[in-house]
Amino acid sequence: MADTAGAAAQALDEPPQAHTPQSESFFALALGSMGVVFGDIGTSPLYAMREALRHSHSGGTAELAVLGVVSLITWALILIVTVKYVVFLMRADNKGEGGTLALMALAQRIVPRRSGLVLLLGMLGAALFYGDGIITPAVSVLAAVEGVRDAPGAPHALAELVVPISIGILVALFLVQSRGTASVARYFGPITAVWFLVLAGLGLYHLKDDLSVFRGLSPHYGVIFLFQNGFLGFAILGSVFLAVTGAEALYADMGHFGRNPIRAAWLFLVLPCLLLNYLGQGALVLHRPAAAVDPFYKMIPHPVYWPILILVTVATVIASQAVITGAFSMTQQAVQLGLFPRISIRRTSETQAGQIFVPQVNTLLMIGVVVLLVMFRTSSNLAAAYGIAVTGAMFVDTLLFFVIVRWMWKRPVWQAALASGLFGILDVTFISSNLLKIPQGAWLPLALGAGLVTIMLTWTRGAQILTEKTRRDSVPLIELSEILKARAPYRAPGTAVFLTSDPEMAPVALMHNLKHNKVLHEKNIILTLITAETPRVSEAQRVRIEPINEDFKKVIVNYGFMESPNVPKALALCRKLGLKFDIMATSFFLGRRSVVPSAQSGMPLWQDKLFIFLMRNAANPTDFYKIPPGRVVEMGAQVTV
Repeated sequence: MADTAGAAAQALDEPPQAHTPQSESFFALALGSMGVVFGDIGTSPLYAMREALRHSHSGGTAELAVLGVVSLITWALILIVTVKYVVFLMRADNKGEGGTLALMALAQRIVPRRSGLVLLLGMLGAALFYGDGIITPAVSVLAAVEGVRDAPGAPHALAELVVPISIGILVALFLVQSRGTASVARYFGPITAVWFLVLAGLGLYHLKDDLSVFRGLSPHYGVIFLFQNGFLGFAILGSVFLAVTGAEALYADMGHFGRNPIRAAWLFLVLPCLLLNYLGQGALVLHRPAAAVDPFYKMIPHPVYWPILILVTVATVIASQAVITGAFSMTQQAVQLGLFPRISIRRTSETQAGQIFVPQVNTLLMIGVVVLLVMFRTSSNLAAAYGIAVTGAMFVDTLLFFVIVRWMWKRPVWQAALASGLFGILDVTFISSNLLKIPQGAWLPLALGAGLVTIMLTWTRGAQILTEKTRRDSVPLIELSEILKARAPYRAPGTAVFLTSDPEMAPVALMHNLKHNKVLHEKNIILTLITAETPRVSEAQRVRIEPINEDFKKVIVNYGFMESPNVPKALALCRKLGLKFDIMATSFFLGRRSVVPSAQSGMPLWQDKLFIFLMRNAANPTDFYKIPPGRVVEMGAQVTV
């Protein structure tokens, strides 16, 4: 009993206030965004120029090849990152939050009628994000460790251990996730800022090699280069796109740092540093064509090679950490929006709401990353698989952007089509180019994405079938209350809380309690938790109480899709609104459904079995909703899908 009381008291405690974009200085937010928002795009110079030059007709040594690649990378950074995301998409926020699922929730809220297409787009974007989440740590860390091959004084045996060293670094990174990163995250921004300054410094150091590289800032060199290379030039675009991987993070992490700090960090530090580094790599290759084999590492002076290599490795670990954390956050949103079954989500910080740990996702990502490293073995091979996931996610953002322009900004259809169509042409061009890499590895994120979309479609459809069947087999709550007036059952002292997804119908657990135990508590609360299509819900709108009669009260608890539900804390708010009860004299009744497959029940048999597997492996609702376990009563029923 003491343990139960302690759990209840702990669950009712108010957590410390999380940091918000409004509570910190502009400079602190801009600096903090460095490690989280720009870590991925900041590691692209390790391999983007190398891969693009490697695929040109002349092996990347011709002047036009260098100027063309510099031009294409420059304008990809300007058009995709700066114009599309920084200027336009960052204006389309869901109560300050960005990202595919936030955009999907916003689009669903503003379209005239609920759209299955919008939901499917959100699923596609989320699935492709997970593909990016597996590949980014693998390609970034592997590209960093590969630097030991050119390191002065490095033993040959060390160069042979690139893959095992990369696996060791990443496995260690995944193993420490359960402890949280709150204690070290404050250093991520400053370290990444130093990394960008080093990128700029290396670029400036080599600009003197051939100042004519500035001609590459003109877009016509990129166009000439593409036409000269013909179909191969189209394929090279897939490698050029590696320079902008991570661009979606500007939008996805907008809620953590705010729109203006991210914009300022990009325009005044990140973009200039990246451009200087790519120009420096181009000048080096123009001056010394043999450097095209690996221009980034060839541009590092020998006296500072090892310190910079260590900084490169730390920067890629920070970039990987940002992607892993993003996958945790995406999972939390997907669960709250009903795209995934309940998954165990743990908080690793008492003060920062974004510091969460999802054990199942962490394990799957770790296994996926290790398998990738063993399969592909070099960053060049992994680069072939990289772009398709990111381009696909960006295209989903573009399609959802059409909905925002049309219905949120209330523009005519032609304006919405024009605004999203221009970005769509860019996206489709890069997608088509990356599709050419399917035999080299691009099939992997596509296969992973298809599997995840299948899981999400199965879960949402199965949950819908269960809800419809439960509603057909249930009695309206108003009707039940009238029946109980005529035939009153035995009244047990205390309060019973029945969790249900449909507050209008009598919960299954309530019906089973009446049928088998023939008992009704003195006070009965019909509790429904609703996920809003906004990131967060204010405390004033959290709880709504609707009295039905002396026996029953409906309590509606609202949560945003970025919040974790906490039933005892919600009931504590009910006390303030006049609902009197003793938590230690309260029983929580949960309905546990035993699902059996049926080929005639709405989904194919294989999908039924997949849904049942997902249900069986879902997190325990007691843990998920933070209910004191000693106060829970579960009552089962069998149902077919």
